[in-house]
Amino acid sequence: MTRTTTPWLRRFHEAAPGAVRLVCFPHAGGSAGFFFPLSGALSPDVEVLAVQYPGRQDRRQEGCAQDVETLVAESLAALSHLDQDRPLALFGHSMGAVVAYETARRLGTPPAILFASGRRAPSRTRDESMHLQPDEVLAADLRTLGGTDSELLDDPDILRMVLPAVRADYRAIETYRHTAGPPLACPIRVLTGASDTRVTPEEAEAWQHHTTADCAVDTFPGGHFFLREVQDEITTLVRRELGALARA
Repeated sequence: MTRTTTPWLRRFHEAAPGAVRLVCFPHAGGSAGFFFPLSGALSPDVEVLAVQYPGRQDRRQEGCAQDVETLVAESLAALSHLDQDRPLALFGHSMGAVVAYETARRLGTPPAILFASGRRAPSRTRDESMHLQPDEVLAADLRTLGGTDSELLDDPDILRMVLPAVRADYRAIETYRHTAGPPLACPIRVLTGASDTRVTPEEAEAWQHHTTADCAVDTFPGGHFFLREVQDEITTLVRRELGALARA
């Protein structure tokens, strides 16, 4: 059963008392439900909380955030209402990796680990303007990435509902620019797809410049949404890393 801890956070499964907490940040156009399978696979050893951005699903009547800074500020506010008696880890996919990283930079106590999935290092920029393109071009980009069921994208009514959130998220991440500051003090585990055109091996390796701790890159078969193709392998990796935190 889904439980709402705040409008920004969803808990899909129960966790054991004192379990490591993993906060997950979805991709552009994505929702908290993207992490439902991971939550189920890690429960009850890990408490998975998934961030629900405004402008989609049960928050579709709310205005979408227009920049990463707003997503970070609201996520931090939501996290501040949680108890602080357990280890905290962050997981972000694509745009979510940047939101998770910027959230980690602003936490009073750094997270135990940051999982950065499907995204180049924050300091590596590309000239992108998909958020300015017509709806049909935006929809075609979603089809290319493969993160949204093609049958949904072929339904005009559903497409009209989802595109405003997608466009807002694209605007947020495409206008994001990294600002200089101290690197994180926590390990970063970078996950990337071997055939993901949005992240080159060099861009993935560049995450090492954003932490003073260890940074490891794991490459999996698949494209931008490789997480869906190798779900068991990702679950095993996350469980192993978080298990080490719990033992520590």
